[in-house]
Amino acid sequence: MLALTALTLLSLWLWTPDVPRASLEARYLAASSDLHQVGLWQLHVRDSGPSKDLTHAPAVVMLHGFGASLQTWDAWAEGLASSHRVIRIDLPGSGLSPPDPAHDYRDERSLQMLTALLDQLGLPRVSLVGHSMGGRIAWTFAAQHPERIDKLVLVAPDGFASLGFEYGKPTDVPATLGLMRHVLPKPLLRMNLQAAYARPESLTDAVTTRYHDLILAPGARQAMLDRLQQTVLQEPGPLLRQIKAPTLLVWGEADAMIPFANARDYLHAIAGSRLVSWPQVGHLPHEEAAQVSLQVVKEFLR
Repeated sequence: MLALTALTLLSLWLWTPDVPRASLEARYLAASSDLHQVGLWQLHVRDSGPSKDLTHAPAVVMLHGFGASLQTWDAWAEGLASSHRVIRIDLPGSGLSPPDPAHDYRDERSLQMLTALLDQLGLPRVSLVGHSMGGRIAWTFAAQHPERIDKLVLVAPDGFASLGFEYGKPTDVPATLGLMRHVLPKPLLRMNLQAAYARPESLTDAVTTRYHDLILAPGARQAMLDRLQQTVLQEPGPLLRQIKAPTLLVWGEADAMIPFANARDYLHAIAGSRLVSWPQVGHLPHEEAAQVSLQVVKEFLR
């Protein structure tokens, strides 16, 4: 009986319920007008840039990585806003964007969503920036729709199968990962996030809290699991060789999530692409080396 009581108390202590959407919007929604109905999707979209010439400034669209949100681009967005129209979105089931209405998180669906967004905003051509998973979506879109892309920035992009993974097969998601739907205390999340940063001090309490809050949005944890289970990588070479846009690769040499060695595969496959990288920087150079990486990206997009 004592053991059962202790187990019950432990479960109650670790149980991590969703955070009400109204509370999250009060903390992370800059303006109610940032919530858009785009085709089938409700999306959180932050659109900023030169205040007097927003519609005429060159447009840059930014796609975040797995488990992240549009706030990951804060430093770059602020630095680019004087010269560019900067459009950041929370992908469905991430940040303040509710889950996909069909619970469909395949890359094909993401490309449909991105096309619908660009059409609704009246943007025939943009520069596209993508990190990790968002990088895979970005380079796939650039390969399939070259007429819509001015320039392409890929930040530690996903796409090549790492050791233990195979092309053409769904990701094997451990059953224990499903527990995150019910149990996700902030210290546990912080332990997992830390692997993305080469320097421990880069993962601040404020950043950890933001990640934790938004992962606890209603439906977000199930959306993350669904996205993992629906991810089927294809050999990327044929698509990458179709990319015509000038392409910049941005990478941390201490990336523990997607190997820095993958950069040479992208350089080989994308004609004319070039790479910038930094030692002692991990998977998120736009956060961990925000200002130095921003300067390189600004020069590239100029």
